[in-house]
Amino acid sequence: MIPFFDIDERIEKMSQKAMALCSKQLEEVEDITEYNQLKVQKAFIDFGISETHFVSSTGYGYGDRGRDTLDKVWAQVFGAEDALVRHNFTCGTHTLATALFGVLRPGDRMVSVTGTPYDTIHNVIGISGENMGSLKDFGVKYDEVPLKNDRPDLDAIGNAIDDTVTMAYIQRSRGYELRPSLTVEDIEKIVNVVKAKNPNTIVMVDNCYGEFVQKNEPTQVGADLIAGSLIKNAGGGIATTGGYIAGRHDLVEKCAYRLTTPGLGKEVGATLGMNRELYMGLYFAPHVVGEALKSAIYISALYSCFGYDTTPAYDAKRGDIVQSLGLENEESLVAFCQGVQSGSPIDSYLLPEPWDMPGYDSKVVMAAGAFTLGSSIELSADAPIREPYYAWIQGGLNFHGAKICALLAAQSMLDKGLLKNEL
Repeated sequence: MIPFFDIDERIEKMSQKAMALCSKQLEEVEDITEYNQLKVQKAFIDFGISETHFVSSTGYGYGDRGRDTLDKVWAQVFGAEDALVRHNFTCGTHTLATALFGVLRPGDRMVSVTGTPYDTIHNVIGISGENMGSLKDFGVKYDEVPLKNDRPDLDAIGNAIDDTVTMAYIQRSRGYELRPSLTVEDIEKIVNVVKAKNPNTIVMVDNCYGEFVQKNEPTQVGADLIAGSLIKNAGGGIATTGGYIAGRHDLVEKCAYRLTTPGLGKEVGATLGMNRELYMGLYFAPHVVGEALKSAIYISALYSCFGYDTTPAYDAKRGDIVQSLGLENEESLVAFCQGVQSGSPIDSYLLPEPWDMPGYDSKVVMAAGAFTLGSSIELSADAPIREPYYAWIQGGLNFHGAKICALLAAQSMLDKGLLKNEL
């Protein structure tokens, strides 16, 4: 019996069944976690990280040894020539926008080769939003290659790439789509197609939710530039803000000029005491991502036992930490998120309700009881209130905490007479 929480015995039995179903997949995650942890640990050792790297800088931040070395550690871990890791990236979208504006120029052409990207990047590109200073406003052309049967259409990508394409843009995670996330192997195939058509085309990957899910990163299979958020995978649940860009040295340098100012780039930027948590976040990231992966696999197994559609399936190969559940109606979405919230360590007493969330075209219900506001490496569940009524779950600082939230979500649905399998 589960202590401390009032969970229906029938739900507990379904949990035991789910654990038996996914035991092999949980063991495989341990192997990936160990590999990535050793990779990070070796980088810390190679660069001789010490207390001196945590010293705070102010003002211009000239000669901040901790900041500059963190970039080098990050580059080694991600198999890149250079990296830009900063606490003053405000979110993943800001980090991606900095990279896009850093390397694209008026008249350049950007092609999203994995369909329409995530909602919050639309205004950056100029897909939506007028006179906001988008790439479109600055004369950057945009096209996209639709997915084919929810997978990258390699033939169509090859036909779309020519000498006029400056950047091929890849979104690794699914966003609010039901397509599978991209594995590193998928990204490598896209890179090979793009480079065969135009070796000068920059391949950029939105790597959000994908860091440390596999043993390699996109920069290790030919991607020129990757970017992500530190309140997702790469910050390990410890970084309270920030983002990173990694890849070719010349491109990272251009991104640094965009973040600060031309001519100064990476040479300025006070760290204000943030170095310690950025180092710690990277150090803990492989383990925490492993816990989040195990949480997603278990949730997929559990809710498939209840009879819901789960994407990906518990035994599928994963390219990110995101799990989707087809809960079929608005009432079930809300009850699920309310149950997750009730088990969260922070703000468990709150009752999530649908609201107009900035950057989204429909109301969203969100459970997010996190130590860091908006963190999605901590367990969160959100759902746009629109057909086909899927919830998106990501994160979990530790598997056991995420597991009880998943069970409380089922209990919430059962209490309201909404659980599909009436047990």
